[in-house]
Amino acid sequence: MKFLDRAKIFVRSGDGGGGCVSFRREKFIEFGGPNGGDGGKGGDVWIEAVEGLNTLIDYRFQQHFRAKTGGHGMGKDRAGAGADDLILRVPAGTQVYEEDEETLVADLDRVGLRVLLAPGGNGGWGNARFKSSINRAPRRANPGETGIERWLWLRLKLIADVGIIGLPNAGKSTFLARATAATPKIADYPFTTLHPHLGVVDLPGDARFVLADIPGLIEGAAEGAGLGHRFLGHVERCSAFLHLVDGTDSAEAAARAYAIVRTELLAFDPRLADLPEVVALNKSDAIPPEELAERQAALAAACGAPVEIISGVSGDNVTPLLWALFRLVAARRPSNATPFASAETEDMAQTPHAAWRP
Repeated sequence: MKFLDRAKIFVRSGDGGGGCVSFRREKFIEFGGPNGGDGGKGGDVWIEAVEGLNTLIDYRFQQHFRAKTGGHGMGKDRAGAGADDLILRVPAGTQVYEEDEETLVADLDRVGLRVLLAPGGNGGWGNARFKSSINRAPRRANPGETGIERWLWLRLKLIADVGIIGLPNAGKSTFLARATAATPKIADYPFTTLHPHLGVVDLPGDARFVLADIPGLIEGAAEGAGLGHRFLGHVERCSAFLHLVDGTDSAEAAARAYAIVRTELLAFDPRLADLPEVVALNKSDAIPPEELAERQAALAAACGAPVEIISGVSGDNVTPLLWALFRLVAARRPSNATPFASAETEDMAQTPHAAWRP
């Protein structure tokens, strides 16, 4: 399935059904009366985060979504039926923006969250509604209310506990394949990974977290250079970073590679500086021991933190590193909160069939 994390859609809620002009005509009843029924409510347009989806590909080839019109009123006081709601199903982590791509409408950051995008129009009144003591035979009815239409942008930001970052060819896909059951494309040239991949890390004792391989960043990515700028938004939801650096480069190149990626992350969103990070020198199986120590020391000086030495190919030190990442994730998980819940999205969520209260 092709990965798509951005789509533009058009939604329109249903029009309300028109009211009816009708009069009672029964045998042996000298004076009939108005009995035109009301129109039904038009269908609402909702968007809901569901399980089992990780791409917006469903909205690549169909961009227009229209709810149905409510049923029209009929004689004998028969009201029109309300139209069915139209529900757009998207993966968790989808954000909805107005057409200007700046105004946030909804942030569906957990499964089950549902937000009303366009309410359906109310049905029009039939002539029975206009009966009064001075107007015993009204000959008017209201048309149904017109539905709402709007253009919206959908943006998917993957929900992962740990994001793997680093320059192209740092071994991110190899590490993901080693640590999880994911099968990303792996090759010996830059930009092999063209879209993010998710994998679930299962450790003993029900220790589990989601790992995301973010396509390689390059210098200037925050301004639009390379492929990485398209996927920088996916790192915003991570609880921690695994920063992989290619150990086969020289000590100076390794330190510079770390600085480039950190600069691009902070240029994109300064808040990312507060997220915990584990730095690892990858491809240790291809480096002589004396050079490995030199490059580890240079990288530790550049990042100001201890540097792990691993090999995604051979699996050396991968398990201890995964446990270190899990401890970071567990420390940031709320103990009594629903995963991926937030106060903003709770306020935007609306229940379509809530009980009425006076």
